[in-house]
Amino acid sequence: MISFSSVQSTSAAGAAATAARTALLPNHNSHQLLFSFPSKTSHFHCYPHRRQQGLRIRAIDAAQPYDYEAYLVNRFAQSTKLKIAVIGFGNFGQFLAKAFIRQGHTVFAHSRSNYASIAQSLGAAFFFDTHDLCEQHPDVILLCTSIISTESVLRSLPIQRLKRNTLFVDVLSVKEFPKNVFLQFLPTHFDILCTHPMFGPESGKNGWQNLPFVFDKVRIGNEDSRLSRVENFLDIFKKEGCRMVEMTCAEHDKYAAGSQFITHTMGRILEKLQLDSTPINTKGYETLLDLVENTASDSFDLYYGLFMYNKNAMEQIERLDLAFESLKQELFGHLHEVLRKQLFGKSEVGMRRPVLAKLPKNGTPLLPAQSESLGNNDN
Repeated sequence: MISFSSVQSTSAAGAAATAARTALLPNHNSHQLLFSFPSKTSHFHCYPHRRQQGLRIRAIDAAQPYDYEAYLVNRFAQSTKLKIAVIGFGNFGQFLAKAFIRQGHTVFAHSRSNYASIAQSLGAAFFFDTHDLCEQHPDVILLCTSIISTESVLRSLPIQRLKRNTLFVDVLSVKEFPKNVFLQFLPTHFDILCTHPMFGPESGKNGWQNLPFVFDKVRIGNEDSRLSRVENFLDIFKKEGCRMVEMTCAEHDKYAAGSQFITHTMGRILEKLQLDSTPINTKGYETLLDLVENTASDSFDLYYGLFMYNKNAMEQIERLDLAFESLKQELFGHLHEVLRKQLFGKSEVGMRRPVLAKLPKNGTPLLPAQSESLGNNDN
């Protein structure tokens, strides 16, 4: 019979060997090997009732009850896992938390509303008090609040209870605003990463493959642990298949005003029209209905934040207004021209009428109105 039991060395040499082994191999305990041999009166296993005398052999390199290589692999995997505190555990916060938990990260949640049961069902811990949450010393504080409440939420956090180098991350649809808020209210020993997943629970419900994820490493410490922590957080989105796009917050807001804000604006306008599906929907019309559904599912606070906290949004509103007026004038101008030809025939040949200026590209002034000839100039 072979059995294992713990051994404590009584000699100085044995103690030194044990200490060295413990330093090199954590949790690697010495073991006894007990080999039992038959007594003189018992030479075969067919006499189990006969008394046997055991011989103990002690070995510090005995086979271990676990795979040390697997232990190292598991220990490395655990070192890449983060404790992420999601502040604002609404629809979008829960959407992101599912991916975090799926990849083995620990999630702490907090919100004004009681989402304790939802957090429990997802595998997250819900905290009603931010003091209790911060005392868990999360690696990352992720703000998933609305744009208009970001500053007040950040002010309310007891950041003195956090580790001094905690990483703060936002996922707002505007970027210069949270960047400035972070820099204004967070001490310099905190790290800052501004991000924007360019998708949501509706557009990302079938996976995040090839969906853009924008990020800007605003302020990251030089220590290896802090650099690796940022990469571990970004790896969450890489592993989900996102297309990682690094750009400054100012660049993001410029592009987003001409894409995301215009998209939401058109969706809101079409929603006001109360469009209904018909028996003869075209593909284009189906696209418009999908646009209304995708944008109307977001809160108006989100849309208002896109307008209020992106300085480029007002320009897009003005351009959209000019474009609509230009289109109406072009339509009515053609109609007016047809009517005048019917009334006056060729009597107006050679007269000149104003031609509407085309809208310039973003960031450039409007072109002055030009004129062109109607018909021949040979009179």
